[in-house]
Order: sequence, then structure tokens, then C-alpha cells
Amino acid sequence: MEQSVLVQRVAHLSRESNPALAEHAKQRAESVQNRIADQITAFAGSMWFVYIHIVWFSCWIGFGVEKYPYGLLTMIVSLEAIFLSTFVMISQNRADAKRQVIADQQWQTVKEEDKQNQELLNLSNQILELTKAIHASTSTRSNGT
Repeated sequence: MEQSVLVQRVAHLSRESNPALAEHAKQRAESVQNRIADQITAFAGSMWFVYIHIVWFSCWIGFGVEKYPYGLLTMIVSLEAIFLSTFVMISQNRADAKRQVIADQQWQTVKEEDKQNQELLNLSNQILELTKAIHASTSTRSNGT
């Protein structure tokens, strides 16, 4: 029972949008080139892309658009592969940029937490010094009476 609650909480946390990523996506969406690349990448990575190509290749061969060894089809598919590999690299660059945004935000958080920890350590040392001073003061009074 407890494990399923934990899984639900983790799933909920992963759905929450990271503000740094939201800002990155907003900046990315401002560029027409990025929006076009994102749409092409999304479509090329879908099953619709596969289905369309199955139908296209089947029709090309079935209707005898050209004779075997399908030189024009081979050239078209090769050009498509060149462009798709470029979009794969664009997609990888986009993923790298997102990881960098998250890493930068996490580094900023670590620096802030380090600063807070240093302040807490200084306060703890001050409390320790005050405690020692109070202990020394009460020890001398109890020894003196």
C-alpha cells in the first residue's frame, strides 16, 4: 500500500513543469525555425510517419511507378534519410539544451543551499560559544558560593 502511494507521488512530481524548462520552451517557441524543426521531428518520430511510408512504398512498387531496381525511389529515400538524420541531431541538441538548463538550475540551487548551510553553521558556532560562555559563567558562580 505504501509503495503505491510513493509511486503516485513520484509520478505526480515528474508531471510538474520545471520553471526553467518552461522558460526554455518559451524562448525556443519564439523562433520559427525551431517550431518547424520541432514539428518535423515530432511527426518523423511517430507511427503515422511509418504508416505513410508503408503505403507510399507499397503504392510505388505495386503501381509500377518505375522498374526494379527503383533508382528514383532509392534517391528519394536517401535524401529523406539525410534530412531526417539532421532532424535527429537537432532533436539531440534540443535535449542537450534542456539538460543544460536543468543542470544550471540545479547548480544554482546547490550554491544557494551551500550558502544557507554556511550561515547555519555560523549560527551553530555562535550558539556553541554562547553556551560555553553561559556554562563557564554558571560554573564559576556555583564554585564561588
